[in-house]
Amino acid sequence: MLSYRHAFHAGNHADLFKHAVFVALLRHLLKKDKAFWCIDTHAGAAQYSLVGDWALKNAEFESGISRLWGMKVLPPLLADYVDLVRAFNHTPELRYYPGSPQLAVQLMRRKDALQLFELHSTEGDLLEKHFRGSDVKNRARVEVHKGDGFSGLLSVLPPPSRRGLVLIDPSYEDKQDYKRVATALREGVKRFATGTFMVWYPQVQRRDAAMLPDTLMNLQRTDWLHATLTVKEPAAGGLGLHGSGVFIINPPWTLPAMLKEAMPWLVKMLGQDGEAAFSLDYRMA
Repeated sequence: MLSYRHAFHAGNHADLFKHAVFVALLRHLLKKDKAFWCIDTHAGAAQYSLVGDWALKNAEFESGISRLWGMKVLPPLLADYVDLVRAFNHTPELRYYPGSPQLAVQLMRRKDALQLFELHSTEGDLLEKHFRGSDVKNRARVEVHKGDGFSGLLSVLPPPSRRGLVLIDPSYEDKQDYKRVATALREGVKRFATGTFMVWYPQVQRRDAAMLPDTLMNLQRTDWLHATLTVKEPAAGGLGLHGSGVFIINPPWTLPAMLKEAMPWLVKMLGQDGEAAFSLDYRMA
């Protein structure tokens, strides 16, 4: 399916949670001088207007990034992420939301490389245009691949430096995405055993979503982390997103403590009813 457009959902609670963790993983890689690659299998358009018709239709960002925008004191994991969103806006007013490719390029060095996959033709054109027109002097090398990130992932693994982060976050509009995520992660780890892999998935009322975390945990006995953020009770009709989760293989050892500090804040700030909660489980070697 190619009907999904992320502009309707940019900056919502799921984006906030996913991107805050994504930024923390990039920061960890940046601690060493050696170059690395960041690979995004479903990159989207890189930037989204929050003052346009699409974002304003449901205004999902108002229950996401907007709730942290004016806060001056935040846990480090959230503060770093919000600072990057502020830097992208160049104004005290929240008007634009950076997707994962833009957040990555704001952090990465000239010696690093960003490999972006996008199958949707319109999103791919926007992604390509975004990076073609931006300053390239001191940023990471960016390559845009207009194609399926699931099938393209193995073609760029392992990176030359044997250091890198892989983000896998499809829309899951196609129920086959759940199986394809598990396959991509299993095959990716075989090809790049030392890499960090991050999977984002939605909390929705369907069996595939409920089963995915256990499937991913069975891929590797240790060196994984699983965290969820639930913002509300599932809808009575069974439709809609009530939270999301991230599953990470080879997470940095510092991440559990950062999440233990940040997750209660997210529940407090993003929770929409009494069912808001978080979970955190990990197995470190």
